[in-house]
Amino acid sequence: MKSLRLKRAFDLAVVLLAAPLWLALLLVTALIVRTKLGGPVLFRQRRPGLRGEIFEMVKFRSMTDRRDANGNLLPDAERLPAFGRWLRSTSLDELPELWNVLKGEMSLVGPRPLLVQYMDRYTSEQMRRHDVPPGLTGWAQINGRNSVSWDEKFALDIWYVDHRTIGLDIRILWGTVWQVLGRRGVSARGEATMPEFNPRAEKRGELEN
Repeated sequence: MKSLRLKRAFDLAVVLLAAPLWLALLLVTALIVRTKLGGPVLFRQRRPGLRGEIFEMVKFRSMTDRRDANGNLLPDAERLPAFGRWLRSTSLDELPELWNVLKGEMSLVGPRPLLVQYMDRYTSEQMRRHDVPPGLTGWAQINGRNSVSWDEKFALDIWYVDHRTIGLDIRILWGTVWQVLGRRGVSARGEATMPEFNPRAEKRGELEN
């Protein structure tokens, strides 16, 4: 608990001190998103946080609402325009999550919050990623981001849980700057970001082969 309180104090200090910079960037990005993609500017989705508690994560919208003839949303890759890809590659779409950090639902550094439906697919070891608050960036993000496999990503998340310190958080934040500037590991091969995490389907596929 003491380490989590220290982590929370560190998050607040960094976010508040940097507020003039990120608030200006937030406003400019919001105006561009509105111009390029229309409304709504923000995308909201329920995600699991610390101890699996559900919160509403907020990001900038990066995809259109294009649908097929039956009114169903098209696959992510077909709804992600060039501007949306740029927004994701620069990680500017994540800026509104600083609000989640201020509220204490997220941290600057930690395992990225994934989809709620993944919760019952985790092994007990993978579930340990929820022993700390989810992060704006994390150990997995500076060690491959979305170019590594799910197993590798979870292993990196658990390593962070077991080795977290304020010094490591500072190292990860600094590494994130270079990762974003280099726009490395933005998406898995052939995917808008990452393929769905579904180990049961993968296992069925192996058995069928």
